[in-house]
Amino acid sequence: MPATSPPTVRMKQPPFPADSAATTIVPGTAARDTATRLDRPKPTPARRRRWRGCMVGGAVGDALGAPVEFKSLDEMRAELGPGGVHGYLPAFGRYGAITDDTQMAMFTAEGLLRAYACSAVTGTVDVPSVVGHAYLRWLHTQRESATIAPALDGWLVREKALFASRVPGVTVIDALRARTSFGERPRNTSKGCGGAMRVAPVGLWCARLDEGMSPDRIAKHAFELGADTAALTHGHPTGQLAAGYVAALVALLALELPLHDALGRATAILVRRPGHAETMAAVEHARKLAAAGEPRAEFVARLGEGWVAEEAVAIAVYCTLAAADFDAGVRLAVNHDGDSDSTGAIAGNLLGTLHGIESIPTRFTNGLELVEVLAGLADDLATFPAWPIGQFQPATDASAWWLDRYPPH
Repeated sequence: MPATSPPTVRMKQPPFPADSAATTIVPGTAARDTATRLDRPKPTPARRRRWRGCMVGGAVGDALGAPVEFKSLDEMRAELGPGGVHGYLPAFGRYGAITDDTQMAMFTAEGLLRAYACSAVTGTVDVPSVVGHAYLRWLHTQRESATIAPALDGWLVREKALFASRVPGVTVIDALRARTSFGERPRNTSKGCGGAMRVAPVGLWCARLDEGMSPDRIAKHAFELGADTAALTHGHPTGQLAAGYVAALVALLALELPLHDALGRATAILVRRPGHAETMAAVEHARKLAAAGEPRAEFVARLGEGWVAEEAVAIAVYCTLAAADFDAGVRLAVNHDGDSDSTGAIAGNLLGTLHGIESIPTRFTNGLELVEVLAGLADDLATFPAWPIGQFQPATDASAWWLDRYPPH
């Protein structure tokens, strides 16, 4: 993707509600009572299972892979048996610990939801810049700072468990430290997987925002926005396009398209982008291996180690195609030499969206760090068009609660 500034985006506004009485509540000051929280919109069962499946599934893959990220498959098998990793191992002082992969996915979700709030109350928004602002809040949780200071408001940055350094990528830290504006592009040529590992919320957001449009239009929007969010930290086209591919695929799976259909549509978008050759070759290799027989760790090894974006995405695609269910797929994604937490996270996003939250075994959801926070973000991504906010909406306790949760900047 060319490193150009993204266009300003205008979003649909919620209709003015009939027979509503306006009040004079200032956002951020209204009472946060129990009734307001209970009146939060609920996702439909179909959205709930796929949106939560994506967000929680990615965190499960991340937590499974984190303890073995720098181990070889031979070392895993020697320590754990022929099957390698099959459950949580201790990392960062606990079982079920997430890493920077999930932390940044959560701040991606927060940035997207704040972008929607900004559009609703102002009529316009530069989505990548708002997401870039969210990434600086994540940087603050890592006890780092950039030239430009972020607004430390909203609910997510108040989650104390996020103030934990989980071996964040040097490329991401350096790119964010050097930032002088929220939407600034990095001065690097990295194609690491750090853009792809955090991009799944883009697919969910576009699937909900653009509801009613054709699947191809929704996927195209997700691809472009996914590539733009990756470009906030990764300067190489492959690092951006591989992330865009994941975002498009998540959007299509969230719309309940069959896996092979979703892969074909996402690939059709990818092939039209300059610089697509590396990502296309890696994905096609994954699809051929998946058609070659039973799932095998040796096939995963042929796709690389996952440190660079196209390899990580190819491994995730292979595991999603080859495995019969979430459990088998996510374990296949972490049992290899290389970046096991990132390949596990991306595969978990895809598998969770495809199979739903109910497909994730309770031995993985029980004890997963911040699982309730992840579920809350998933529900917000599934319901945000129903929030009672907007230029033509009355100010109420509920609207103030949402604008305090996701301040519009």
